[in-house]
Amino acid sequence: MKQADALSDKVIQLIDKGVNIPAPFSVEIGEDVDIDRISGDGTVFHTGTKIYGARTLISSKTQLGYEAPVTIVNCQLGTKVELKGGYFKESVFLEKANMAYGAQVREGCILEEEANGSHTVGLKQTILFPFVTLGSLINFCDCFMAGGTSRKNHSEVGSSYIHFNYTPNQDKATASLIGDVPRGVMLNQPPIFLGGQGGLVGPVRIGFGTVIAAGTVYQGDCPDGGLLIGGKSEEAYEKYFHPGFYGNIQKRVLNNIIYLANLLALRQWYFYVRKPFFKKQEFGDGLFAGALEKLEVAVSERLKRFEALSQKMEQSIQIGRDILQGQQKDIVLQQQSELLNNWTPLGQCFSEQSEVTIAEKERTSFIQAIHDIMAQEDRGYTDAIQSLDADVASIGVYWLQSIVDGIVNRALNIVPSYKSL
Repeated sequence: MKQADALSDKVIQLIDKGVNIPAPFSVEIGEDVDIDRISGDGTVFHTGTKIYGARTLISSKTQLGYEAPVTIVNCQLGTKVELKGGYFKESVFLEKANMAYGAQVREGCILEEEANGSHTVGLKQTILFPFVTLGSLINFCDCFMAGGTSRKNHSEVGSSYIHFNYTPNQDKATASLIGDVPRGVMLNQPPIFLGGQGGLVGPVRIGFGTVIAAGTVYQGDCPDGGLLIGGKSEEAYEKYFHPGFYGNIQKRVLNNIIYLANLLALRQWYFYVRKPFFKKQEFGDGLFAGALEKLEVAVSERLKRFEALSQKMEQSIQIGRDILQGQQKDIVLQQQSELLNNWTPLGQCFSEQSEVTIAEKERTSFIQAIHDIMAQEDRGYTDAIQSLDADVASIGVYWLQSIVDGIVNRALNIVPSYKSL
């Protein structure tokens, strides 16, 4: 048997299509992969590349496996994406996004234009806006991060950083909002810096322009931003741990509500603003469908974790009745009872699509401005957004912030004890 006869049909088809495969016998293409969803224009599959999944989409000038073997499972890749080594599943990478070797990017991630990470980065259910940069040896699951205006002025996470997203009571209602959607989409906000050898204890909210010093493990909220945060942690302490008891969950519940509201605002942004930009790209419909799917996955994941937290309140309330005293007992039990008893209407706030009818006038005005720019010049997404004048951008921010505020207020009317924080 000749060696060429041992090559799989799909590898041969990709080579015939123009894909550069220097070591074709080392490349594995799954039987369910649709060759028509892989561009042959400047695409390179280096040694050890493995591609699986019927929904996989790979655009032109993409490079896979330059530094180490790469496995792709049902991911959608825009143009000039570089995944240099690692495992990538059920995620979207838009133009010029890149990850170095040792990456593990699991389901529900969106890396927008030029978002990137160095070696050995773990992500899941994470959204990075354009230009966001992750250092090495990072675990950054269940996060949203924005900020910055370019590859020279970007939000960054220092090496050896962890987002702590799992609690001793075994829940993951802990997603953290680093920046926000309404202002972050305009690509004109000050960057956020999270110093190396540190961490965030989710769920937290961090505002634009915030700097958290290296070595700091932070568990507070600073949504207004513009702060330098550092210093030693509190002195060590010992106290009895009651498994299943949550204590004051006001911050956690409020941050989950705000996080979900931002995801719903981002979904509207993709549908009304980003969609026409996708349509101009190679495989644009597939990329848009993939991104929208990941946003749906993100919303579903956060709702599932939030509901699980609400169900845990039944046991927490029983324990709290025995161990709490005084005014603290009344406050904590009221909050936990509200979450437990009102989950159904609370969850519906995030699934009834009320965001579609919020600030429609401002949405229409903003979208028209975007269409005018697209009609005048052939601009890419980031160029078009950054070319908006301040007045137009403020209309877009108002539209998206109205969605966030409207959903948050609707939710807090159902669980009113969480309003004051």
